[in-house]
Amino acid sequence: MKVYETKEIRNIALIGGAKSGKTTVAESMLFEGKVINRKGSVDDHNTASDYRPIEIERENSVHSSLLHTFYNDHKINIIDTPGFSDFVGETIAALDVVDTAIMVINSQSGVEATTETAWKQTVDSDCPVAFAVNQLDHHGAKFNESITALKDYFGERVTVIQYPVNEGEGFDTIIDLVLMKQLKYKDGGGEPEITDIPESEKAKADDLHLTLIENAAEGDEGLMEKYFETDTLTIEEMREGLRLGLITRSIYPVLCTSAKHGIGTTRILDFVTKSCPSPLELTGREDTEGVRSMYNVADSTKVLVFKTSVEHHLGEVSYFKVFAGVISEGQDLTNTRNGNKERVSQLFVVNGKNREKVDKVVAGDIATTIKLKDVKTGDSLVDAKAGGAGFEMAAFPEPLYVVAIKPVNSSDDEKLGSVLTEMHKTDPTIIVQFSREAKQLQLKLQGEFHLNTIKWYLKNDYKIEIVTAAPKIPYRETITKIANADYKHKKQSGGSGQFGEVYLRIQPYVENYVKPTDFPVRGVEEHELPWGGKLIFHNCVVGGAIDARFLPAIMKGLMEKMNEGPLTGSYARDIVVYVYDGKMHPVDSNEISFKLAGRHAFGAAFKNAGPKIMEPVYDVSVSMPEDMMGSVMTDLNGRRAMIMGMNADGKNQIINAKVPLAELGNYVTSLSSITSGRGTFTMKYDNYQQVPSDVQKQLLKDYEASLEEED
Repeated sequence: MKVYETKEIRNIALIGGAKSGKTTVAESMLFEGKVINRKGSVDDHNTASDYRPIEIERENSVHSSLLHTFYNDHKINIIDTPGFSDFVGETIAALDVVDTAIMVINSQSGVEATTETAWKQTVDSDCPVAFAVNQLDHHGAKFNESITALKDYFGERVTVIQYPVNEGEGFDTIIDLVLMKQLKYKDGGGEPEITDIPESEKAKADDLHLTLIENAAEGDEGLMEKYFETDTLTIEEMREGLRLGLITRSIYPVLCTSAKHGIGTTRILDFVTKSCPSPLELTGREDTEGVRSMYNVADSTKVLVFKTSVEHHLGEVSYFKVFAGVISEGQDLTNTRNGNKERVSQLFVVNGKNREKVDKVVAGDIATTIKLKDVKTGDSLVDAKAGGAGFEMAAFPEPLYVVAIKPVNSSDDEKLGSVLTEMHKTDPTIIVQFSREAKQLQLKLQGEFHLNTIKWYLKNDYKIEIVTAAPKIPYRETITKIANADYKHKKQSGGSGQFGEVYLRIQPYVENYVKPTDFPVRGVEEHELPWGGKLIFHNCVVGGAIDARFLPAIMKGLMEKMNEGPLTGSYARDIVVYVYDGKMHPVDSNEISFKLAGRHAFGAAFKNAGPKIMEPVYDVSVSMPEDMMGSVMTDLNGRRAMIMGMNADGKNQIINAKVPLAELGNYVTSLSSITSGRGTFTMKYDNYQQVPSDVQKQLLKDYEASLEEED
């Protein structure tokens, strides 16, 4: 395959909602570029993009696919991304390495919830955006309504550069406002028949053409002066204005198509090659030491691995973009994360599962390699001799949905953990964590669809049957008042026995707490607990009632009880302990005796000290359309939320609230249902607060029941 220069490369991502037709658009692009000789379809399960068994079964994209095509002697790399928000990580990774996003719009639906989600991701990545209104051959196509919705949501910078003449069944004709020509396509695609705009469309075309020129001219001072002088721009000047406007996100061009029938595809490809920026026209990428790579092939090699997948018969495949230099077969690179050397044995350009071997890949291009030793998504590889710093990849979102997971067959425990760890390597938004506190293996994900996808792989590829459950909430136990207790541990079993007696007092820990005056404090140990809060231990023993060598044992007993609190078995925190008296036996006293005495005395005092259960509370920020605000507010109130404030963000309203974690278990699903998918939220841990008395009673009851079940 020809090695294209950086200026001849275009990198685009197809983003947008599920069922908008992204995969069909990609298929049509490959066909028009003569990369494939027959177009597949989602219905026939034979597209280049959706080739994985799960995607064939579900008839939608689950993973992003790297593809490429050719047009106007350019190579166009295409990343076809999933439309469901649960797979947001795939879209974020794609937008991190492409130079333009083509947002595909279903002309029957216009702006959907997933359109808004994809838009937010382009804002975060500062990626240029063009819209492609698809499925204009459908009887329910509504191009004008779609444009109105796009402008309503994304502003007047949304600029029509094409519009359909005969949308609906039989659609085949487009007015192109850059060329100011009518394009008539044959069913199946190909180059259109180009004619003058008919009189019936002239007034509409002239009006939209003027808007296009004005918006294109605003992208550059020189173009604006030219427009003021001549009242128009040439085709090349308009293309330059579109390119500059795309780069600065000051214009969002709209094209139209029926990808299923190939109508408009060649014009989209023409737009990509002539109006979308090449890597050389962008600002490059800064590494962690502030050095900016500008896609210069003469520089030392620097690449970013933005995706990892596991393919049958190939193993682990690393997808990368070259930001500097050239990467060649047989080259030695260094992983900046771990300092390990990696040899690039083979390089491929791919179209889904089909791959073609190449000898080198130049700056600005995207390709894959296989069989690297220890490389994961987000790693940077640099020339082994020249060295240098790596890149930071775009941040993935925090998980919104957590479940506990275990295999039906306990013999699969180790296998399940290993498989989930591998899944995290291919999808960093899958977080796998064993909670020692909850004694659960927990999955942290983006939603239920994300979980169902993992279940599919576990069942079909790995033959692991699993069960899931709600994760245990990490409650904390503490006290609200002072209490004393003592405990004598005495055991005799022939020979030497066990004896230890401990008297202690506990009180709540607060800043500047007041120490008692009825006994002296001889020593203080302050312990920052791993789970938050403090345990402060005071030695107040006088007269040798307890030998100093037994105090660490008492402390160990206290810590054991702090690890498994008396109320619900949760961690205890923020307690001050005073050990002020006790008794020993000259023969039978030992460390185990005082550990047990200290533990039992602490447990008895705890139950008399106004014990309270505390729960984690999160700062939650919910975004939704204004007309859905009442329903969202009602739902939050039902979740014991404390509303902290409200504000506007564009067309959406934001509700800020503090919500107990126990009430957020299914919130991602509920919010989507309440808002028809248009609501989004973020959550961040804030602090621990006491649970209401009725909730505490129920928690105590549930814990007692669980203990009975264990017995």
